[in-house]
Amino acid sequence: MKLSLVTPAFNEATNLDALYARIVSVMAGLPFEWEWIVVDDHSRDTTFACLQQLAARDSRVRGLRLARNAGSHVAITCGLHQATGDAAVMMAADLQDPPETLGQMVARWQAGAQLVWATRRAQPGDRGHAGFASVYYWVMRRVVGLKEIPATGADFFLADRVVLDAFRQVSERNVSVFASIAALGFRQEYIEYEKQARASGQSGWTLGRKIKLVVDSITAFSAMPIRLCSLAGVGLMGIAALLTGASLWTLPSLGGGLLFVLATMFGLSGLQMLALGLVGEYVWRALDEARRRPIYLVEASTSPSAAPGPPPTIE
Repeated sequence: MKLSLVTPAFNEATNLDALYARIVSVMAGLPFEWEWIVVDDHSRDTTFACLQQLAARDSRVRGLRLARNAGSHVAITCGLHQATGDAAVMMAADLQDPPETLGQMVARWQAGAQLVWATRRAQPGDRGHAGFASVYYWVMRRVVGLKEIPATGADFFLADRVVLDAFRQVSERNVSVFASIAALGFRQEYIEYEKQARASGQSGWTLGRKIKLVVDSITAFSAMPIRLCSLAGVGLMGIAALLTGASLWTLPSLGGGLLFVLATMFGLSGLQMLALGLVGEYVWRALDEARRRPIYLVEASTSPSAAPGPPPTIE
């Protein structure tokens, strides 16, 4: 049996040696062959140089560098495509996901689970990030309908080979990897762990990328925003009609009815623009999928056998 460990990395040069040492220590106690695939998301520091050094010392380490900074979800996708093990584990490079949790995850996998989520007992870091995560997972579970995603969030997971093979058929570009894998189904189980604080460096998880993740996740799995806009549009047009009538009735005595009419017009115009923007998000994603551009391109690799791009999809 072989276990593939997949790690996306962006400017993580200061953490890779420590993470490697802990992985070696943990895997020494598990009866598996293993490989560690680290995908450098076009870092600006010496991340790939560190990977080259680790790979030179240990052939189980494989490093790939993407041709551009494409985001952590694209890097994770690349790593999962490259995994050759009977199962793969996705873990962060910043030591927030402790490798010591692997024993529990593997035990659940050996007991029959095909997808094991490691869910957080606590969310370290600033309150803003924790609040965003809570709202995001609530929306994904309650609005989008992906109840398989843990309520407290999970970006540390183990996937069986059958799940990995199914995931290779997913060719969407603008989507959350975790939502895509959860939506596949299969036998899913959960364990809890204490998510650690970042060891060093700064996260590349910017506000812009958080917003894009929310939009991608919702538009990829639900038409609810468009339906809500349609319902809101009908309701507001009814309210606007009532306000217009009331304004015209009171205009001679109060002189303020025209302001209500103008406010109604501006409100409806804003609603129309919002609805148009939401529809545009769906249209843009459809166009992006129709172009069939590669999800990622590998610029360099520590292993000459690594594939230059994503696997072909089955039509």
